[in-house]
Amino acid sequence: MLHVRSFTLNPIQENTYFVFNETGDCAIIDPGCYFDEEKQELSQFIAAHTLKPQLLLNTHCHLDHVFGNKYIAETYELELHVHPLEKQLLEMAPASGLMYNMPFDNYQGPLHDLIPDQIIKLGNDELRCLFTPGHSPGSISFYSAAQGFVISGDVLFSGSVGRTDLPGGDMKILLNSIQTQLLTLPDETIVYSGHGPATTIGMERAQNPYLR
Repeated sequence: MLHVRSFTLNPIQENTYFVFNETGDCAIIDPGCYFDEEKQELSQFIAAHTLKPQLLLNTHCHLDHVFGNKYIAETYELELHVHPLEKQLLEMAPASGLMYNMPFDNYQGPLHDLIPDQIIKLGNDELRCLFTPGHSPGSISFYSAAQGFVISGDVLFSGSVGRTDLPGGDMKILLNSIQTQLLTLPDETIVYSGHGPATTIGMERAQNPYLR
């Protein structure tokens, strides 16, 4: 059984997610830790819960979602998994950081491709990769059918959708991703977004003004 723990980090208030099971196998998704105390907070949680980090995953590679990639990779000897269309954004992230006066050291290790409908294993538990571009060219959402949740990155928020005015954004593509990949999930599916509170598919289907 998979459990989800979120941490809201860095000046952009990004949500970092730990997904883990009873054996301690853990995936770290979009580590946004920027300050040293944020890095320590994540490591203290891992130690306190005897977690065994197995996977480093990015939903997409805008700077606030990749600040902590290097720290997590080096601390826990992990390599980054990301959709191939996000590689250019990953390379551009440090320059974006300088534009926002948030310099950081980027991950430089091997990259492993995430592809649509790929199954990611954590012990006997699974996450399925949903291809949800529009906010960025290669955005991936991670879906657990067994536990009824999806980690959507910056695709779908409570009462809103991802912005499309950044490089690679496209509102038509974004709305199509939401309609074909997310709104097809059961209404009770919990949506863990890249910013802000969790919501459900049913709530967003009924009340999100961007989806009417």
